[in-house]
Amino acid sequence: MNNIYLRRKKKIIIQRKNNQLEDVYISTLLKNVENLGYTFSAEIIEILKTYSVDEIEEFYREIIGNLKQLLGDHVSFRPMYPNFPRQVMEAKESELYLNAWLHYFGDWLGIRILPQYLKEQRPTLKDNINLKIIELGNDQDFNLIFTRLVGSNIPVSEIDKEDIEWFVKHFQDSTIKYLPKDIPLKENIAFIGASLTKYTNIADSFMRENFKTATDILRYITVLSDGDVSLSENTKFKNIKKRDRRLILSLLENCTSLTEDMLRYREQWKRIGEKIHPFEFKNKYPKCYDAFDVIRNDKPFETFNRKLEKFLNEKNLEPLITLLKNRPGEFARKLDKLIRISKDANPIIQTFEQIADKVSNSVLLQVLTHFKYRNQTQDLRIFFPKGNVSKVQAIKYNLNQIDEVTRLKVVSICKNTLVQKFKNKEPLGNVYIDKSLEKYIVPFALRSSSKSLKTISRGSKLDLPDGNTVRFFIWWKDGKQRTDIDLSAIALDTNYIFKTTIAYFNLKELGGYHSGDITSAPDGASEFIDIDINQFLNFGSRYIIMSINSYTQQPFVDLPECFAGYMIRQHPNSGEIYDPKTVENKFDITSNTKICIPLIIDLEDKKVIWTDISITDRIGYNNNVINNLSSISLMSKAMTSLMKPSLYELFQLHAEARGKRTESKQEANTIFSEKEGITPLDVEQIIANFL
Repeated sequence: MNNIYLRRKKKIIIQRKNNQLEDVYISTLLKNVENLGYTFSAEIIEILKTYSVDEIEEFYREIIGNLKQLLGDHVSFRPMYPNFPRQVMEAKESELYLNAWLHYFGDWLGIRILPQYLKEQRPTLKDNINLKIIELGNDQDFNLIFTRLVGSNIPVSEIDKEDIEWFVKHFQDSTIKYLPKDIPLKENIAFIGASLTKYTNIADSFMRENFKTATDILRYITVLSDGDVSLSENTKFKNIKKRDRRLILSLLENCTSLTEDMLRYREQWKRIGEKIHPFEFKNKYPKCYDAFDVIRNDKPFETFNRKLEKFLNEKNLEPLITLLKNRPGEFARKLDKLIRISKDANPIIQTFEQIADKVSNSVLLQVLTHFKYRNQTQDLRIFFPKGNVSKVQAIKYNLNQIDEVTRLKVVSICKNTLVQKFKNKEPLGNVYIDKSLEKYIVPFALRSSSKSLKTISRGSKLDLPDGNTVRFFIWWKDGKQRTDIDLSAIALDTNYIFKTTIAYFNLKELGGYHSGDITSAPDGASEFIDIDINQFLNFGSRYIIMSINSYTQQPFVDLPECFAGYMIRQHPNSGEIYDPKTVENKFDITSNTKICIPLIIDLEDKKVIWTDISITDRIGYNNNVINNLSSISLMSKAMTSLMKPSLYELFQLHAEARGKRTESKQEANTIFSEKEGITPLDVEQIIANFL
């Protein structure tokens, strides 16, 4: 329980005991926790004083283990050059070359050859560390994590799903008490249904109440088969028990627009039909029989999408508007195209105004932002495809400008509709909103987000802490065969033109230093890169891209463990190379891809741009950073120029709807800021209560 609470909210739940502990035990505990960059609130310390020696030792093992796992300190970091970075700075090129050659020659022989150096005593860490405070929590606040995740208005991440499943397994049949009144997201309904099926006796009633369409049921079957609940990837469906077959057929029989909905995923339903045998129950479930008959035998059936495609091709607006009016979300997504193909946009705008309140808040907010910047000159259009792989696509921006009156009218409709919808929520009182939230993107989709120490939305910009050296790190362990993971840093100038790379083939240049290329990790391996900010700026670099490549072509998901992160060091040769106190963020690398771009450092603006995306490697080439340079440059331009709604804009709408703005934190009933009140890291609260 506390591992979830600690990771999400820097809180733990502990109970007062009936003992009296000597201060030396508390002091020792605090010292060891401080070595990891944390400390405890006064409230926790007072409770710990009531523990026995055995109880404090058990607590120590749990809290230290959880913190080390969060920071990556649960493994040993042994880079090729143990006295990095000074050792690499001072080494001759011939020494670095020979060590690398012998290491690669060992791979060819099937043995592991690493240079042997004595690890020197390192000076004590000279950096100033701001300790993070672990606060005392309670059951009600902890259980709210579950309620908010399930009530999210956007797709949640894999780690969110793991936590949801933990809660269901923990609550069992009592889960029903902690579910929100409304579960707006279909993916969450399906996932909860599957979790209830696994761990409780209340799944049937939940599904009968919440499953409304065939796609809801398809998602449910997909989750039970360990597939992608977004339905963007193929799933190998497991066999279904006889009792569950009848339940599924019963649920399908009660769905509206059954055949049309099933035709959206024709191939999946064909395979599911082989598992649930609908033709055996023709008389009991006649709608199911008819739907599967159309799907299996390719019988003609006019669908919504077929009509939509026909009317769009004909640019026949009157039937288009009539058709889309019944699907407000689809209308909103097609709004730009409808305006572009129309000679008179007024009927379109009037219809949109009538149905806007039926469009989801997240779609309205994105439409608002799209039209807000619609006529500005842009180079790229940027898309994040649906699914569990965090890819980004960028194409040339080729949209012609639209009428300015029309553009402003759409912005106005979206804003007014959101404000009216937010007015139905509880009042916020006096509201303080920190301007710094302008640099944080609203989290519209966390589905493919990596598990990390700090969870924020892609494209968000964090301040780079004080210090002149950025240190990237990675740790991984071999899968079923030798695995070579490469850590690289690519420098681009302000126009995204390549400047240089710090990588296995270029261990030092311009104040950039690599700790040495290790090509296998039977017991784990690690690599580091140091970037001297001032030297790179003086060289004309602006952006530093952190790149992680699987040189030996294994997808990251196949590795037992792989994680990375970054630190900011004021004195890079002091303290251990890996010191958990200095870790700014640590994230797991688990995607089903071979290249990962976690972040970009903007040296000029002193910002860390969170990207957390994957790109496709070039077929036929070794998977290294040079072979993917054009893709990386394009991705960097896309991620540094995103035009997405910010948390500041979102909270402004809420303040207008249900509060009163104040410039004083002291006068505020509700605070939105980076470190006080509701912060960008309170993701589950934002996605449940503010979207």
